[in-house]
Amino acid sequence: MKIITICGSLKAKVEIIKVALKLSIDRNIVLTPIFPYNDEDINLTKEEVQKLGKIHKQKIKISDCIVVVNVNNYIGKSTASEIEYAKPLNKKIIYYQDIKKTSYIK
Repeated sequence: MKIITICGSLKAKVEIIKVALKLSIDRNIVLTPIFPYNDEDINLTKEEVQKLGKIHKQKIKISDCIVVVNVNNYIGKSTASEIEYAKPLNKKIIYYQDIKKTSYIK
């Protein structure tokens, strides 16, 4: 059992959910991003969104590895910063496009 933090763009929300489910079924502890959105009930300020980003980096810090959900090899600015944050912490970085090829996650 590993602690895995998933990183990825809001554009890949559906894939992130699928990856989280698969990894959880495989008996891992999976930490996912909180997807900031605005609607009638929830309006996040810029500061709140930044706080969520800092919390996500703390998730990376306590993880064994990160899985980067890079659909069509897309990595946005926030995800790139999360990858750079993980590197000096010696976290294993696994890319969705790579594991998808091996049929690990469908």
